[in-house]
Amino acid sequence: MPPNPPRYNVLGVGISALTLAQARDFVVGVRGQKRRGYVCLGTATGLTEARTDPALRKIFNESWLTTPDGMPLVWLGPRGVERVYGPDLMLAVCDAGRAVRLTHYFFGGAPGVAEELRQKLVSRFPGLAVVGTFTPPFRPLDANELAALSADVSRTHPDVIWVGLGTPKQEHFMAEHWQTLDAGVLIGVGAAFDFHSGRVRQAPRWLQRSGFEWLFRLGTEPRRLGRRYLMTLPLFAWRVLAQRSGLKKYPVD
Repeated sequence: MPPNPPRYNVLGVGISALTLAQARDFVVGVRGQKRRGYVCLGTATGLTEARTDPALRKIFNESWLTTPDGMPLVWLGPRGVERVYGPDLMLAVCDAGRAVRLTHYFFGGAPGVAEELRQKLVSRFPGLAVVGTFTPPFRPLDANELAALSADVSRTHPDVIWVGLGTPKQEHFMAEHWQTLDAGVLIGVGAAFDFHSGRVRQAPRWLQRSGFEWLFRLGTEPRRLGRRYLMTLPLFAWRVLAQRSGLKKYPVD
């Protein structure tokens, strides 16, 4: 396993300086390992929330990797950094992992989504090894539910648990449970469950690269995403401007 990539500071969160191919290879490399850690996907929304939630900021900074999922984080990074977008990372790992028989487990989504995701990805990537799915309730797991999840993971021994709960729920879940679940790595990919199961349309690739994917998603889910984008994105931009100009210090803590 190569050393962890360096990080660069965005609003007090250390973002891993890497490419999609490097992130893919890190994850595929956990084949056969246990409790390697968890991977967060850094976005403007998540980092804005982390400024007022020290526990979330700590989770981002103590991850194995926190990737530049959003284009603004790519633009703020050093030369050579690429977008490591959750849905793209999922596809890249599913594809490349077949060569080493990487095993996958899908945790999250609304009822039926995890199973639909499994069917779509197995059809897309013949030979993909999905060893289990688990649809949690829209609340923290109770003791019996957590015991059932732990037992299923111990039985199936997945290399990767893909967690689709949305930020910040998925980050808190991964940080709390990665050291006890019998798996290689947990990766919080949020909307990737809905995108790859076919429940929600993705923005065109050119729009994703432009940095305006949020506008497409706002148009498709205005009620759910309106407050998130219209309030947090201007705040993120203002804080980044203050950090870059030296008006405000945001140490990684």
